[in-house]
Amino acid sequence: MSFLRNTFAVFVGLCIAGLIITLGIRAFPQWVTFEAFAPFEHWHRFLYSMKDDDAFFGFLLFISGLGSTFGGVATAIIVKYAKVAYAILIGFIMLFIAMLDVIIFPYHPTFYKISIFLIFFPFAWIGGKIVEIIYERNKKKRIAEKMNNKS
Repeated sequence: MSFLRNTFAVFVGLCIAGLIITLGIRAFPQWVTFEAFAPFEHWHRFLYSMKDDDAFFGFLLFISGLGSTFGGVATAIIVKYAKVAYAILIGFIMLFIAMLDVIIFPYHPTFYKISIFLIFFPFAWIGGKIVEIIYERNKKKRIAEKMNNKS
C-alpha cells in the first residue's frame, strides 16, 4: 500500500508542477501562439517563436522553480516517510524533462541551459523542507499538549 501511495504522490506532484508551468506560460497573452490549452502540444513552434525572448526564458525558469516547489510540497504532504527525498525526486524528474527539452529543441538560450541545474533540485528540496518543518512543529506541539494535559 505504501508503494501505491508514494507512486500516487509523485504523480500528483508532477501534475501540479506541470499545471503551474502551463498556467504560467498562458499568463501572458503575448506569449500565446497556439489555440490549445497546453503549450506542450505545439512546443516546437512555440519555442521557435520565443527563441530571441530572454524574458520568456527567465520567466520560464521562475515558473519552473515555483512549479517544482509546489509539486514537492504536494508530494511531501502525501507520502508518509522520507518527505524531502520524494520532493527531491520531483525535482530530479522535472530536471530530466527539462534536459530532454533542451536536447530535443535547440532554441533555448545558454543561461537557461545552465540555470535548469540550479533551479529544479533546490526548489523541490525547499518544498519538501517546508512540509517537513510544518510536520515537525505540529508533532512538537502535540507532544507539548500531551505533557501539559498530564500535569
